[in-house]
Amino acid sequence: MCLGQKGLLALSEEGALMVSNEATSESVARTASQFATTHWSVVLAAGDSESPGSREALEKLCQTYWYPLYAFIRRKGYPPEDAKDLTQAFFERFLEKRYVKDVVQEKGRFRTFLLTTLQRFLCDEFDHKTAAKRGGRIAIIPLDALDAEAQLSQATAAFQTPDSTFERAWAETVIQTCVERLRAEFQAEGKAAQFGELKQYLSRSADRAAYSATAQALGLSVDAVAMAVMRLRRRYRTMVRAEVANTVATPAEIDDEMRYLVELLAH
Repeated sequence: MCLGQKGLLALSEEGALMVSNEATSESVARTASQFATTHWSVVLAAGDSESPGSREALEKLCQTYWYPLYAFIRRKGYPPEDAKDLTQAFFERFLEKRYVKDVVQEKGRFRTFLLTTLQRFLCDEFDHKTAAKRGGRIAIIPLDALDAEAQLSQATAAFQTPDSTFERAWAETVIQTCVERLRAEFQAEGKAAQFGELKQYLSRSADRAAYSATAQALGLSVDAVAMAVMRLRRRYRTMVRAEVANTVATPAEIDDEMRYLVELLAH
């Protein structure tokens, strides 16, 4: 999936971080209520317990954010197959609660906790020489290593260190997750073709001339296309903010994390 600078334009406009003015109050209300069940806050609240809700929340986060860890391991110099094995072994231990006991002591962003835990895993608790012996183990998290390699090969030279690669991959995963959810929403409404035409405007500006070509392709008026783009961008920003909310401990951290996301995508 390629959207120019990963949908940065749609994130940066109208105050850089928030949804449009008329939707701001509604978004704030949703964010407040969301923290009753948001993924990372559920894990933090449960601590080291065996709460089903905590386990489910943690598994969902891990399924979404395995690629930044894979990218980090690859940038450490491990070949693709070993990186895949290491990522699976890490999640196996992580989800067995061997590491989650540390959550209470290290409250904060899921992104930070995940990377810190992986670094400990690689340095202190895993012998890389055993990686080739793990064939046939049950996959804890479904990994698409081929797709990950293709995505990693597109990383710019500015993100060559393991840490910077991880941060950039994290930001791209947030964006890709939200774009795919948008696509699914349009498909569910029978508007897959419309999304195919409109998604370009998440990462590029346009005048009426550009909208005219899109209007012709969709059989809509230019004004209808302009309205559809506005709604698409609004929904997209709301989705990104909600996804970020799923990875921080408190609502107060959302704006800082959104700013950091925009900074990462700007390079």
